[in-house]
Amino acid sequence: MSKEIRISDLIIPKFREAFNDTEHTHLIITSGRAGTKSSFGGIRDIYKIISDDNCSTVVMRKFHNKLKKTVYKETLRGIHRLGLNKKRDFKITVSPMEIQYKKNGNTIYFTGNDSIDDTKGMIDESKPIKRVVIDELTEFFDKGDGEDELSNIEATFIRGNDEEFQMVYFFNPPKNPAAPVIKWLEKMKERPDVLHIHVDYRDVPVSWLGKKLIESAEIMKQMDERLYNWVWLGQSIGLDELIYYMFNKALHIKAPQDRPDVIGIGIDYGQMNATTYQPYGIYLHQKKVMGLAEYYHCGREEGQKSPSEYAQDFKAFVAEIEKKYHCYVRMAFIDPSAKGLAEEIKRQVPRIKIVDADNTVKTGIGRVQKLMSFQVLSFCPEQKHLAEEMELYGYKPESIEKGKEEPLKENDHCQDATRYCIMGLWKWVRMFLPAADREDDAS
Repeated sequence: MSKEIRISDLIIPKFREAFNDTEHTHLIITSGRAGTKSSFGGIRDIYKIISDDNCSTVVMRKFHNKLKKTVYKETLRGIHRLGLNKKRDFKITVSPMEIQYKKNGNTIYFTGNDSIDDTKGMIDESKPIKRVVIDELTEFFDKGDGEDELSNIEATFIRGNDEEFQMVYFFNPPKNPAAPVIKWLEKMKERPDVLHIHVDYRDVPVSWLGKKLIESAEIMKQMDERLYNWVWLGQSIGLDELIYYMFNKALHIKAPQDRPDVIGIGIDYGQMNATTYQPYGIYLHQKKVMGLAEYYHCGREEGQKSPSEYAQDFKAFVAEIEKKYHCYVRMAFIDPSAKGLAEEIKRQVPRIKIVDADNTVKTGIGRVQKLMSFQVLSFCPEQKHLAEEMELYGYKPESIEKGKEEPLKENDHCQDATRYCIMGLWKWVRMFLPAADREDDAS
């Protein structure tokens, strides 16, 4: 005899109101980290196609290549959580990405918004679409057409549907309360056909999350309460004009320990602007990343140098670091636009791997902020220009107001070099963070 499964045992109390809701045309679920909105979505979508004999569901992200490891995977988990058998009860395919309930032919279709036409072609028109689920809604505003795009999606799938229909949206609120998705949310909440539910990890039983995850949240609360309010509570905390607001000389300026396990160098190149080398050492046992030294030359103030001269300076700089710290420099991460300097450095120091830096600014800033907040990342007294920039590097005020924050292109040379290095070393240094904080957060 199979064990009886109750929906109330699978979802948190805050979601019970929404589980069978058909009254509202729009259901918006926002949360901080570990709010269980994804598992709720997977369970709800599976339950819908097995309990309603005549319906289909479309689950969508902005980009198709992110579906398989996110909403598709979570929906498959929903089958297991409901005590159903994947092979016996469902026809599951990856290309196309579909989950069909064999008993009634109801299907969940997964798609990116760049392939709506393809989706329409494969949908069984005899089964009305009663639910369209939009996951990671912020992507539709940051990398799409936002409200206009959502309206087009709704019009595409509601057409000809005289039965129930619901648009469902999931997202973690961005930091900036002026972000377009937040403005859309505030407008939607005024409508009578909208149900909005916000949850955070405190709404979830500790036994579901585990004590380690709760500890991670509490650690962040102690280290950086503002970051905690955004990451864990899902609050749009606002953006300081100063990007590294958590920088504190007493906490973040430290003399390096003797010998690191790995050394990487971030390189930012300028002709009239500054060229800087910012080296960082990884200390595996201490679980720290520490700045080791600084090279800084501004062509406008000190006279221009050619790429070959900068490469010679790099070679001498590396020799000093290796002598002082008894550790070889393994790799350097260089401004992707500085091809000439990269080639000159390769000629001067061929044993060092020269890598085009990952210049994803928003992600890089978020990673540096997180390492600083947990006091994993520190800087040495010699990094004087970097310390000066830390207290000046900010966002364009007008970009914050528009909800599309962009860093000012000033006081950023050492910041860029540091970000390049952290991005390049991330696969190692992320392990120094609490387990729940090793992945990138929505922003």
